This record gives sequence, structure tokens and C-alpha cells, in this order.
Amino acid sequence: MRKLFLPIVTAAAVVGGLTAAVPAATASPTAPAVEAPDQSAFQKVTLNDRPGEPISLAVLPDGRVLHTARDGRVLIHDPKTGLNPLAAQVPVYLHDEEGLQGVAIDPNFSKNRWVYLYYSPLEGDTPEDDPLTPDVNEGDAPFDATPEQVEAFKGEMRLSRFKLKGNTLDLATEQMIIEVPVDRGICCHVGGQIDFDSQGNLYLTTGDDSNPFESDGYVPLDDREGRHPAFDARRTSANTNDLRGKLLRITVGRDGGYTIPEGNLFAEGTEGTRPEIYAMGLRNPFRFAVNKQTDEVYMADYSPDASQPDPERGPAGHGRWMVIDEPANYGWPFCVDPDMPYIDYDFGTEESGEPFDCAAPVNDSRYNTGLTELPPVKKSEIVYGYGESAEFPELGTGGIGPMAGPAYDYNERTRSKIKWPEYYDGAALFYEWTRDYVGAVRTGADGEVTSIEEAASAAVTVDGPMDMEFGPDGALYVLEYGTGYFAELPEAQLARIDYTRGNRTPEPKVSADKVEGQTPLTVKFSSEGTTDADGDRLRYRWDFDADGKVDSTRPNPTFTYEEDGSYEATLRVIDRTGRSAAASVQVIVGNEAPVVRFVTPTTGDTFAFGDVVRYELEITDDQPVDCSRVIVSYILGHDDHGHPLTAARGCSGTISTPLDTGHSGEANLRGVFQATYTDAPGEGLPARSGVAEVVLEPSNG
Repeated sequence: MRKLFLPIVTAAAVVGGLTAAVPAATASPTAPAVEAPDQSAFQKVTLNDRPGEPISLAVLPDGRVLHTARDGRVLIHDPKTGLNPLAAQVPVYLHDEEGLQGVAIDPNFSKNRWVYLYYSPLEGDTPEDDPLTPDVNEGDAPFDATPEQVEAFKGEMRLSRFKLKGNTLDLATEQMIIEVPVDRGICCHVGGQIDFDSQGNLYLTTGDDSNPFESDGYVPLDDREGRHPAFDARRTSANTNDLRGKLLRITVGRDGGYTIPEGNLFAEGTEGTRPEIYAMGLRNPFRFAVNKQTDEVYMADYSPDASQPDPERGPAGHGRWMVIDEPANYGWPFCVDPDMPYIDYDFGTEESGEPFDCAAPVNDSRYNTGLTELPPVKKSEIVYGYGESAEFPELGTGGIGPMAGPAYDYNERTRSKIKWPEYYDGAALFYEWTRDYVGAVRTGADGEVTSIEEAASAAVTVDGPMDMEFGPDGALYVLEYGTGYFAELPEAQLARIDYTRGNRTPEPKVSADKVEGQTPLTVKFSSEGTTDADGDRLRYRWDFDADGKVDSTRPNPTFTYEEDGSYEATLRVIDRTGRSAAASVQVIVGNEAPVVRFVTPTTGDTFAFGDVVRYELEITDDQPVDCSRVIVSYILGHDDHGHPLTAARGCSGTISTPLDTGHSGEANLRGVFQATYTDAPGEGLPARSGVAEVVLEPSNG
């Protein structure tokens, strides 16, 4: 399987009560009318190589790029300076996958400056782990729970909008749009993305908020009395009266809130339904995009991780990509597709029943609060598994992590020198997070997929593509996660993929002989390694304190910091055509980063899934160490990705390693323990974090 390869530039360039369905829009063209482009003309330009744990992005009309990190940071890339200042720090609840998720801008952003965020608010009294009780984790919801225990962990994901003022997102301007109830303290699938159609309606995806790890890799249907409801996905995705596991479609009100547009799946007032639902039966619809020319919704979703089908349980893992042009039920957790049902399974007796009826699914879960008889399951345009697909061999083999990207709208009037060629006009991008693949999908008049092809040449790479969007310049902006576990990984970045015409963008490199210390701190900066593919003579512009002013034009200057603080020392290089790019190095003055080390366990140690593992950390810092600020996470490592299952607090204690039956017996399983400590310096000093990670080998994997 070829990856999408692009030449990397470490830089930031400047340049039941069913209503009538919405009529289907015109489908994308079946084939381009122009020749295939010169693949060697694609170039990748890095805009921010320290994006935190990257989640979502939105490109502004003026070329700035908002991008979110799960810990609540909203960063904004400014192409005029190459800087990536912090636009906002949103207070978020962090447990398992919760945090800051989607970001989008209003269709009338140029006039109203509204930015939309989907996040887990840090409000209420959700239980958290107490570091003074190392043998108990109060932040984990119990798997076997009383109604009172379940109620204690009730929370919500919130969609709100905020005003962007300059490069600052003003949190005081928040207008709440909608809240989606969730069960906290237990994993998984709470992410969401935001987009708009041509009529201004807002679309929001929501995950099924269900734990997939106790179902042997098949569907979670466990509604036994006394069992936590999160083990039954029928309570959410298959529940017509619940907002989770859905594609929601609403119209935002003038002062926040929302109304319901015509044409959703259920008419307003239909008993046992929520009128916000446009599509249901989704498990983890992490990425989607609305084609503004047709109002088709391109959606990706995927099933549990069973490596093989089981006649007693159902099919193996599958990814799917669909074109949603009318309200529909996509079947989870009853069916992958109309001809691919799961098997009804009783978790109490451990006996299998009959395959579910995909033409007339019935939700008989004790936790179902909606209709019992559900709409028929609609077919997806692309369905594929771990092995080679007979229908779509272009997707190759490997993991399953489908992502639905935007359709390209070629604008012949723009003079952009980096816009993608007309060849891709009307094609929708499909990208695979686990396979590092980006493809262009074309569909025919009947909505069927007519072709899938790699979207750029074999000379360009992406690593864990997390989100992507075409900008007003016609270039593709990509947020890459990297390879690893719930942290800012070395490969993580915000990048832009250009189709170059003539000269290429220069490739700046920066380094410093010191990146932290006490005042006065004298730092020697270097541009060694900076290149230009065309051999142009370059001009150098250094900004040592991120104030937007040029402090030096030398290739390798020296600067002395006289005040404590956090500084982004940025080099911008400009070629003879005016193409420019920037790279930066962070310098911290007055507060050194803490050093975190696991005393026990250590990498290579063994454990058994289900064990309670005792840990001890050693932390050194130039500030007093506060052990209540330590978070230790247990992550199930599987191949090159991970699933966060629990977290504890304190410099020492215990952490459980719950047995994941869905991955049991698979190869390449690891137990990953990740410790993060963030200090609390005095006023005017930036907080610093230290991270340590150990990887344990399971004895019963």
C-alpha cells in the first residue's frame, strides 16, 4: 500500500414519524474533463510543528488557520508572520477521549466573526481521582453500577460559538447552541465535527458514547440489569430519542440556541424522537464534510475491531464511507450494511440469537427511550475491511480508520499559485488515518463510486491525517496526528499541500543552543539546513519575541532575553518571487521544564490485562512539586495507535488495566503508561509540563 508522499517543508507559507426526504442534489462528475496533473508539482509546507494533540482545523477567509488541541487550546496560524499564537485556552473535562473537539467558522464569518467549538465543559461535580487515595480511582465510572453511580457521572458535550477578535477567541462572548448528554468516566466515542450547508444549516456529528472493549470485538449490546448502560450502543445510536451516534442538522438562532429545519429524519412533535436527527445508526462518525455545491454530506464511520467474522457474533471490523443526500438510518449497532447484519447476543446467558433484520431493525434494549421499530438500514457507498477489498482494491490493506474529507471546488478566477488543479474539481477526498492514505473519490449520477485514486504523487507523506480542509487559496490544509498515543507527537503538525506553478516555497530550519534558562538568557540561533529547491537567494527575517516585528536579518543571530516568559523565536525566509515560509523554536525564560521519570514500572516489564499496577514517579523541577497535578493514563496500545481506558492522579499509586476483550488474542498489544506533570509557577511565568512514558508487555494478550 503506497502512502501519500509529499516533499516536506518545515515552514509556514505566507502566500415512524418519517418526513419527506430532502431532494438529492446533483452528483459529482464521473470523470474529469482535463488531464491528470503533474504529481511532482505537489509540495507540503509545514505551518505549525507543535500543535499539541491535534484534533480539528478551520481555515479563515483571510488565510489564517484555527486548529484545536484536545487539552483545550485553540491555536491560530497567521500566514503574515508565520506565528501560531494561542487564541484561547478553553477549560475542558479530560478523561478518556473527552476534551476540545471540533472547530468551524460561521458561513458569514467575514461579517459576524463567529467561531464554533464542540467541547466537554469543565463544569459540575463529575467525580475525579483523589491522589490521597492511591488504591481507589474515583474518576472512573464503575462497570457494574447502581443508578445513583451512573447518575453521578452524567455530563455533556457542548456546542457553542465565540467571537474572534484579532488573533484572540473571546471566551466571554460564548453563546451556547446545543448540549449533547454523555456518560463520563468511561470510554469512548464522544468526538464531534461541525460543518454548514449552502443554506446555512449547521451539521454536527456525535459518537455513540459506548464502551467497545467488553464485547470481543463485536457489537456492545449488554443491557443486563446492574451493568453500566455504556456497554449498550442501542441506548444511543439506535435510540431515536437520543442525540448520540447521529448526524444532527439544526439552524442556529440569532442569539444562540437553534431551530429545526424542514426535512430531518423525524418531524417535530413525533413521540419518542428527536427532530435534530438527520442521520442515525452511526458509531464513531469522526469526520465528515458537506459539499457546498450539492449539499451532499460525505461521512466516514467504522465498526469494532474483530479481526475475523464469527457466525455466532457477526462480521469482522469494517470501515465505511457514505454520501448522505437524504435522512437515513445507517444501522449501527444492528448492521454494517443492509446485507451485513450482526447477531443478537445475550451477554447474560452468552448465547447467540438470530441475525438482526436490517430491513426492519427492532430496538428492544431496556435503555431505549425512543421508537422500537426503526427505519431500514441504508447502504454505504464504500465498505472495506482489513484485507484487500474486491470492490475497492485501491484502498489496500491494513488498519481501519476512515475519514471523510471535503470536495474540491476549483475556482478558475482565483490567481492563487498554489491552488489544486482543475483535475480534482468535484472529487471528494477520502483519507485513512491508520494507512496514511489520501484518495480522491468520484461518484456517478446514481451515487455509486466510479473511481478512487491517490490524490497526489508517491513523493509526499502524511502521518496520521486527522483533519483536512481546502482553503480560499485552493490549497489543502491538513492536520496530522503522528504515530503514538494521546500526546503531542514528533510527527504532529499543521501543514498545507500546494500544487506549485513555477517556483517552490523555501524550506526554513531553525535551532538554538539554549531553549530554557534564567534571565538574562543569551541564545545563539541558527538557520543551518534552510534550503530552496530553486536555488534562489533568500532573505532572513527573525522575530525573537513574537511581537510581529523584525529583530534581525542575519542568518545566524544572537539575542538576549531580559524578562521571564515564553517566546516563539520565528525565522521567516523569503525567496526572489516573494514566496515565504517560517519555522520557529520555543524559548522559555524563568521556568525550566520538569523532568518526569517512572521509578516503577519500567519499559519492558510484563503485566497481565486485568491487573492493578502500582506506579511510582520521580519528578524534579525548579518549582515546588505538587503531586496533585500529576496525571497517569493507562492506554491500550495496538499497533501504532492507542485507546485510553483510565487515568489516575498522584506521584504514586495504582492504576487498573482493564481487560479489553475486543483486542484479546491480537498481536502487537501493549500496555502504555503515560505520566504528565504540569507545574504551577509564579505570576508572569508560563506553566511547563514534563511527560514520561513506559510500555509494558502483556503476559495474557
